[in-house]
Amino acid sequence: MVEEVIGVVGAGIVGLAVARELTVRRPGARIVVFEKEDRVAAHQTSHNSGVVHAGIYYVPGSLKARLCTRGVALLKQYCAERELPYVECGKLVIAVHEHEVPRMDALYGRAVANGVLGLRRVGPEELREIEPHATGLGAIHSPGSAITDYAAVARAFAAEVEAAGGEVRLNFPVDGIEPEGERVRVASGEARVTVDHLVLCAGLQADRVAKLAGDEPGPRIVPFRGEYLRVVNDKAAQLKGLVYPIPEPGYPFLGVHFTRRIDGTVEIGPNAVLALAAEGYRWRDLSPTHLARLAAWPGAWRMAAKHWRMGAHEVHGSVSKRAYMKTSQLYFPSIGIEDVARDGAGVRAQALDRDGALVDDFRVHRLGPVTAVRNAPSPAATSSMAIAEHVVEQLTADALS
Repeated sequence: MVEEVIGVVGAGIVGLAVARELTVRRPGARIVVFEKEDRVAAHQTSHNSGVVHAGIYYVPGSLKARLCTRGVALLKQYCAERELPYVECGKLVIAVHEHEVPRMDALYGRAVANGVLGLRRVGPEELREIEPHATGLGAIHSPGSAITDYAAVARAFAAEVEAAGGEVRLNFPVDGIEPEGERVRVASGEARVTVDHLVLCAGLQADRVAKLAGDEPGPRIVPFRGEYLRVVNDKAAQLKGLVYPIPEPGYPFLGVHFTRRIDGTVEIGPNAVLALAAEGYRWRDLSPTHLARLAAWPGAWRMAAKHWRMGAHEVHGSVSKRAYMKTSQLYFPSIGIEDVARDGAGVRAQALDRDGALVDDFRVHRLGPVTAVRNAPSPAATSSMAIAEHVVEQLTADALS
């Protein structure tokens, strides 16, 4: 009997979750993960806030809503079984302006529809009982919101894949995907590996890698850099859990928030600034090729026309720490500019349609023996194990049909 070989492009948390799920669902198959970097979890997985989202924000019935709720349960159980860090510190989503109160009520209704457990609407007094140094007109309290170390989770996934006889092949940048009969040949330079099925979980490179497989151009990945400030003194102890704003309608980013990390540090962020390279973690990371490719995509100009005011606001906060903190202090006034320092940054892979719409939901394409995860932004890390179930169930159903 010929051994089945299944390849996964990308050793971030989503790709490794898919690979791990394949070892469970397809125990006779050999799983090979292809990763261009020299380590797993090199990009989005290790450059995020570590928040485990409860499912508050997402359109009821959407993939995001369904897979986030399922993903939280799977991730919590996985971390408990493997003694990985997982702390239910709770979250407040706070309204600070009168016009945000109706949006807060609508958000609460959406979260209830998504099956988020333990939610409460709280007023200013109870808000301060939960977070004594926070302020606002009212808030949604989500006690089940948590924090974890996603890079550690990804490394645990990789270890399981290898323990099951699979392989995580590092320093293997995929530059060719070609049909070979009913199978697929994956190339990196002169190296060639032929697989029966291939799953693309390439994150920031999702559109480029999908193009190698013959997928359509859209949606195009637009990278947004998220920058953080870190509280550098004992005021970090003032924050008990997570403090978030009411998100702007029609905008896929949740806004600058206060996050307690697993190591005890407190971060403020991220913002959302258009990155100048696919992996542009700093302003000086600039790729003319990337910018030319972005400018050639009609959706980029339509996005700019729609969101230029928000973009200008984000850039102002990026270059001015004072401007960054001016908004943040509406929620947590006791932490000021003298209490913070610039910290790291992450880059979010945000898919953009041709019409200029920022793709909100997860999006997965099928191309014969190739499955392409084309959009998996936040809460993809929270949802990673549920995304893996979804993808592998599709593969299994196709194999049985």
